[in-house]
Amino acid sequence: MHAIIETGGKQYKVAEGDTLYIEKLNAEAGETVTFDKVLAVLDGGKATFGAPAVDGASVTANVVKNGKGKKVLVFKYKPKKNYRRRQGHRQPYTKVEITKVNA
Repeated sequence: MHAIIETGGKQYKVAEGDTLYIEKLNAEAGETVTFDKVLAVLDGGKATFGAPAVDGASVTANVVKNGKGKKVLVFKYKPKKNYRRRQGHRQPYTKVEITKVNA
């Protein structure tokens, strides 16, 4: 059984046992989170689509850890004007493991 969930402005296709890196959640490692915004449930040959979400469907996951991604360098410059700016950014994420798809 698969489900399509939305969290952090992005959509993910998940199944039980999957591990995802999603946008940072306000949850500590070891906690359980529930995603209520399930857009579709795919069970074998049968598919259920919501408008916009499937009623009564949810996905349960355990938070494995919170962390930061690799550094991305942002470099701005204007030619011939001696203007250069370098800035680094590390996007925070939450690693979750899907435990149950409730349909």
